[in-house]
Amino acid sequence: MINYTERLDGALRKAAWAHEKAEQHRKGSDIPYIIHPVGVMIIASNVTDDEDILIACLMHDVLEDVDSSIYSETDMRKELGNRVVSIVLDVTKDSEEKDWHARSKAYLHHLEPEACNEAVIVSSSDKIHNLKSILTDHAIQGDDLWQRFTTKNSSDQLWWYESILSVIIKRKAPTSLIEGLAKEVETLRLKVATS
Repeated sequence: MINYTERLDGALRKAAWAHEKAEQHRKGSDIPYIIHPVGVMIIASNVTDDEDILIACLMHDVLEDVDSSIYSETDMRKELGNRVVSIVLDVTKDSEEKDWHARSKAYLHHLEPEACNEAVIVSSSDKIHNLKSILTDHAIQGDDLWQRFTTKNSSDQLWWYESILSVIIKRKAPTSLIEGLAKEVETLRLKVATS
């Protein structure tokens, strides 16, 4: 259960503000971006009540997707602390890698041996929420959905989520997160097979 503290509320407000200032919405929609970090936090709250992890869920895309002139790592460190920043950095893709496959592989190579256990919870929760959203949108848009992604390819999305699942199994993520992602991956696998 989430203990809704002043600090957690402040992080939620800051995440909403940062994504709004960056004019972000959920991919291919007009849905405010903040719905995603909140969803990730709710999923993670089923396995932890650690406030830093829940705050990292709210902030997990800020350093990757929001320009540092809006909200920087220094800002986050000052407002939310070193532990939150460390978790967020462990789930932040390397912006130096421009190729989607190279960036994705670098993320996987970091998550498997180096990322902290808290980051594995955030990453697992993030991927469950992303995949649930993809599958919901696929039910409405069909295979046209794949055009919103960088590679425009359902097979790449399946590879990505299967790879994340493999890593979180190796990292011994909480069972409910492994089972939750496995269920969504199997649904995606069936969609890709019938595409």
